[in-house]
Amino acid sequence: MSVLAASLSVSFLSQAAQSNIEILSATVKDQKIADAQVVVQHNGESSLATTSDASGKASFTSTNADTSDNIIIIKKNGYSTLIAKCPCDGMSYALSPAMKGLDSMRIVLSWGATPSDLDSHIAYPGNHIYFNHPEGHDGNLDVDDTDSYGPETITLTKREGGQNYVYAVHDYSDQNDPQTSQLSNSQAKVFVYVGESLVRTYYIPQGKTGNLWTVFRINENGEIEDINKLKGVSLPADKINSDLSSLVKEGSAIDTATWSDANIEQSKSLNLKGEAAYKAKNYEDAIYYFTEAINYYSDNGKAYGNLGLTYQKVGRTAEAIWANRKAIALASGNNAATIRAGANYNIGKIYEAANQYADALVYYKNAKNEKQNAVYDNAIERVSSKVN
Repeated sequence: MSVLAASLSVSFLSQAAQSNIEILSATVKDQKIADAQVVVQHNGESSLATTSDASGKASFTSTNADTSDNIIIIKKNGYSTLIAKCPCDGMSYALSPAMKGLDSMRIVLSWGATPSDLDSHIAYPGNHIYFNHPEGHDGNLDVDDTDSYGPETITLTKREGGQNYVYAVHDYSDQNDPQTSQLSNSQAKVFVYVGESLVRTYYIPQGKTGNLWTVFRINENGEIEDINKLKGVSLPADKINSDLSSLVKEGSAIDTATWSDANIEQSKSLNLKGEAAYKAKNYEDAIYYFTEAINYYSDNGKAYGNLGLTYQKVGRTAEAIWANRKAIALASGNNAATIRAGANYNIGKIYEAANQYADALVYYKNAKNEKQNAVYDNAIERVSSKVN
């Protein structure tokens, strides 16, 4: 049974509880999304299904508790499929329209009823995008929300190579309380989209204090590096970039997220499920499992390699570039150079097909630097004549 298309049934027993959600656009403020398919699965098995109405509302009834044992899946043509852990009742979910650019990215923040105002911030050289400065170089704040739930959405129309981007969430409601636990209790989630796919999901760390959640960095090579840390700051919104500036600096190191043994084992198990789905040609299920494997343990290089291969199989080129970049960074062992060479070459082919010859040339040269191969030489010669 497909994890994204399971048989759907609704139970109306006396102990059943009703949950209500709202579905909005991630890029147009307060725009309701009608006719979205909503599926709720309990432990990956029995499912409930409904459809959002004209006001973006959807209700479903379940005998299962509204906990993280459930996941919600929301689908609509023209939008990226959203998958998130519950609790779901009372939450708003924002759908991201599919993007075209090979180096575009969208980051969507949602949260619960309190605190009322969480803010998205992204800092990169010469730029700090947030509610009071919503536009930057090839980036903008699409939606700002100040009355709970979200979304707050930042879109990068083109990521520039060779520079760092740092994304963080600031608890504006508690900006004067560095020791607050409101942010940790907010049910905040960050969804990261590339192309037409949800590629990463971050959940706010529980049981922590602090009013600034530094979520991730996109490094000079285009890889997402998990940070996922809370801390307390006594800064107004326009000075948040000063806290992030050390992470933006070229060549700077970061204090990356840590992973439990349980997370690592779960990631390995999900990767094996993805490999089985891929062999069975159930590519959407394979993408789901590989993505979840990475969400549990983002240093799982094998899952990234598998995900890149699957994205290429289904023609999702922007996503394939993203996954291959991380596979390159995580390659290890006796075959590391071969893995890096192949992944660089695959990225080069995608850029060449999109007539982005300068980008293609960079990756073809990277492939050649890793391993000598006449195919790489031919590719370099072919695109060199096309670079202005």
